[in-house]
Amino acid sequence: METKSINELQDEIVEDFSMYDDWNDKYEYLIEFGKTLPKLDEEYKTDENRIHGCQSRVWLNAQMIDGKVIFEADSDAIITKGIVGLLVSVLSGHTPKEIAESDLYFIGKIGLQEHLSPTRANGLLSMIKKMKTYGIAFQAK
Repeated sequence: METKSINELQDEIVEDFSMYDDWNDKYEYLIEFGKTLPKLDEEYKTDENRIHGCQSRVWLNAQMIDGKVIFEADSDAIITKGIVGLLVSVLSGHTPKEIAESDLYFIGKIGLQEHLSPTRANGLLSMIKKMKTYGIAFQAK
């Protein structure tokens, strides 16, 4: 099975969100999406894996498997879990170089950033930064 590119995955998310006119429906979709995230093992819910700068607690675990970065994430807040879930679904399973160089345009296209509180928007930026940092770090190894 061929892996979809980061941009193909982003386009799918943009399309999924375009089905909803109302932001309440989009939040609902985000919450449902978060519920599809596989549970993160408690052993990975460490301070080291925690993304700082988020209002709620978010953990991100990254592993390099067969040249691809596999991300797992969780959050104690339902909307945040949906947001990190979207990022994981777009970036996980790609090479460090692809992740480090990715332009995550879907966030702007679905209007997510302007519908988040300033602290959540900062958290979103922290999540992206952390994932790209993993990409750069794995590239260097």
